[in-house]
Amino acid sequence: MSQQESGAVLQFAPFQSSVDEGFWHRLSSLKLNKLGIDDSPISINGFYAPCSHSQVSNHLTLLAESLPPEPSEQSSTQSISRGNRNRCSVPGILYNTNTLESFHALDKQNLLKAEAEKLIIWNDIHSGKAEEDSSVLSRFLLISFADLKKWSFHYWFAFPALMLNPPATLVDLKPASLWFSLEEAVSVSAACNEWRNSSSTADVPFFLVNIAPNSCATIKHLKDWESCQEDGHNYCLVFMTHVIFQKIPVGLFATSFYLFIQDGICKRLSFYVIERAVDSQIWGYPLLAKHRFWLPKVEPQKLEWRDELHVPNTVGWELNRGKKVSRCISLAKSMDPTRLAISAADLNLKLMRWRALPSLNLNILSTRKCLLLGAGTLGCQVARMLMAWGVRKITLLDNGKVAMSNPLRQSLYTLDNCLNGGEFKALAAVNSLKQIFPAVEAEGVVMAIPMPGHPVPSQEEESVLDDCRRLCELIESHDAVFLLTDTRESRWLPTLLCASTNKLTITAALGFDSFLVMRHGAGPFSSTTDYGAEAMNALSADVSKFSLTDRDGGQRLGCYFCNDVVAPVDSTSNRTLDQQCTVTRPGLAPIASALAVELLVGILHHPHGIYAEGEIANSSSNRINEQPLGILPHQIRGSLSQFSQMTLVGHSSNSCTACCDTVVSEYRKRGMEFILQATNHPTYLEDLTGLTELMKSASSFNLDWDNESDADEDVDDCVEI
Repeated sequence: MSQQESGAVLQFAPFQSSVDEGFWHRLSSLKLNKLGIDDSPISINGFYAPCSHSQVSNHLTLLAESLPPEPSEQSSTQSISRGNRNRCSVPGILYNTNTLESFHALDKQNLLKAEAEKLIIWNDIHSGKAEEDSSVLSRFLLISFADLKKWSFHYWFAFPALMLNPPATLVDLKPASLWFSLEEAVSVSAACNEWRNSSSTADVPFFLVNIAPNSCATIKHLKDWESCQEDGHNYCLVFMTHVIFQKIPVGLFATSFYLFIQDGICKRLSFYVIERAVDSQIWGYPLLAKHRFWLPKVEPQKLEWRDELHVPNTVGWELNRGKKVSRCISLAKSMDPTRLAISAADLNLKLMRWRALPSLNLNILSTRKCLLLGAGTLGCQVARMLMAWGVRKITLLDNGKVAMSNPLRQSLYTLDNCLNGGEFKALAAVNSLKQIFPAVEAEGVVMAIPMPGHPVPSQEEESVLDDCRRLCELIESHDAVFLLTDTRESRWLPTLLCASTNKLTITAALGFDSFLVMRHGAGPFSSTTDYGAEAMNALSADVSKFSLTDRDGGQRLGCYFCNDVVAPVDSTSNRTLDQQCTVTRPGLAPIASALAVELLVGILHHPHGIYAEGEIANSSSNRINEQPLGILPHQIRGSLSQFSQMTLVGHSSNSCTACCDTVVSEYRKRGMEFILQATNHPTYLEDLTGLTELMKSASSFNLDWDNESDADEDVDDCVEI
C-alpha cells in the first residue's frame, strides 16, 4: 500500500441541532388540537445554511414551519418555501411520545437502523430516489416528549450516516485554488452562482460539476452522473456544507459515498464542498475545498454496500456535552405570562378532546358573549365556571357595592374591595377576573334593573328609561344571559327582553337549602322574522298558536315566571334583615352556579340549541338521542337538606307575565311606555294576561266534598288516577 493510500481513516463532523422556540409552541398546539394520543411518526423539515464563518459551523434548525399545518391552517398555509440560496431544506421524521417513560424506553439504536433501512436512506439509494431528490441523503430523526403542564420538552436528534466497511481513508484535503486552474475556477464559480441564483436549484445541496477540456464548467443534477462518465470530461460532486473548512459533515454526506460506490466501480472520489455563502478572498470567488478519498481494494463479494439486503451499520445520535443523553428545554420562564396563562387555561379542555369528549367545540365556547345580571354569590361563581369552560367574553351587571360580609361567600372579592365604602361589585369582579386570567375580555356595568312593584318617581323616569335602553342593548349584543339577581322581580324585565329577542337565557335562584336552575324556552315569536304592524296584529289575534309552540311546532318550554299565577311585586320592602339578605347554606351557590354553566355548555353543543326539548333524568327515551355531554334538562331543582336533585319540564303558559305573546307583543308595540306602566302599576300585568280573571274564577269555584270514610268504601270502588 502506498504512503498516500495509507492516510488517516475518514472521519465525519456531526451535525449540531438548534430548535427555535416557535417549533415547540407549534408542536404543543399540534399535540393538543390535532394529534391527541396519536404517536405516529410525523414528517418534518429542518434547515441549514452553507457555512459562512471560518471558525463556526452552522446548525440544523427547526422552525415553526418545520411542522405540518393544523387543520384550521390548511387553506391559508403554503408549503415550505423553496429557492432560498442561504437555506437548504432537510427532510426528517419526528416521533413524539405520550409519556416520559415511553420516551426513555425507546430503543435508540434499533430505531435509528430501522429508519435508515425503511424510511430514510437505504431504500432511497437503491430505488433511485436519492438521484432525483438529493435532499433525502441528509434526512434526520427526532424523538421527543412534550410536557404540556410544565412547558418542558425532552428531545434527541439523530443524523443517520451509513458507515463504510472497510472504511475509506483521506488522501488530500486542500483548498480548491490548489486544484483548479484560474480558467477552471472562474468557470466553476460562474456556474455555481448561476445554479444558486435559480429559484429551482438554489437550495439543492448536491450537484455535479462537469469540467470540459476547454475549462468550461457546467452543472448537472445527480441523476445525470452516469452520462457524465461517458462524455470523457472531468466531473466532481459538489455540495453545500454546514461545517468549517477541513471538516467533513456526517449526516449530509457520508451516505453520498454509497450512492456513488454501490456498483463497486469507483475507487477514488473527488468531492468539492461549498463552504461559504459569501465571496472569499481567493480569486474573488466563493471558497471551495477539494476532498479526495481512497477506497481500499476488496474482493467484490466482500463489499457489503453492494448487497441491497444488507443495511450497513448506522450511527448518528447527537451528543449532549460529549455524552449520549437526551436534551431538555423549559420554556415556562421565558414565556410571556399572559400567553402561558392562555395555554394552561385551555389545557384541560383540549385534553378532554383526546378521549373523553372528542366532539367538544372549543371555538363555540370561546366566541360566545355572556351577560351576567348580578355579581353576587351566584354571579362570581358563574363567571369563574364560564372561564373554566373556555368562555372569554363576559359582562357583569350590578349596581351594588362590596360589603364586609361578601368576600367569604362571593369568591371574586377580597377585604380590599370592601374598604372606603366598598367598590362597585361589577367593576371589582372584572378586575378580579383579569387577575385570575389576563386574557379574559371582561366588562363591568354599574346599573340598576327596573322592577315591577317598585314605582318610579316622575323626576327619575328619564334615568330609569335610560337604564332600560342600556339593558336592552346589552341583551341584544350578547349570546347568552344569566339571571343571577337575588329578587324575583329583578328577573322580570330581562326575561321579557330575552323572550322578545329570543336569547339563550338561564336562571339560577337560591332558597335557604334549595335551588332552581333552568333554561328558558325560545321566545313566542322565534319563528317569525317580520315584526311589522300587520304581523303583530295577526299574532295577537291567536294567542294559543304562538304562545305554546316553538318554531318546530313542539310545545315551547316555559320561563321562570310561567308557573306563577301572580305578577312579580316588591319583595324587599317591610322585610326583616334575614328576609332582605339572601340567607342560604354556603354550599348551595357553587352547586347551582356549576349546573347553570353546564346547562349553557349543553345547549351550545345540542343540535337544536335553544329549541331542544326538555329531558328527564333516567328516562328511557333519553338513551336513544342522548348527546355526548348527557341529557339536556329544562329545570333542575335540588335540596341540600335531602341531598337530592330532580329534573323537571315545565311548558310555557299563555298567561305568563314575562314571556307570553300578549306581553311580548304589548312591549313591542309600546316599548318604554309599557315598561313604565308595568313598573308603576302592580296589577297591570295580571290584568293584561288574564290572571286577574283567573283568580276571580278560582275564588268563586265551589267544591262539594264527600265526607264518607274510605274505610266504608268497598275496595272494588277504588279508581286509579
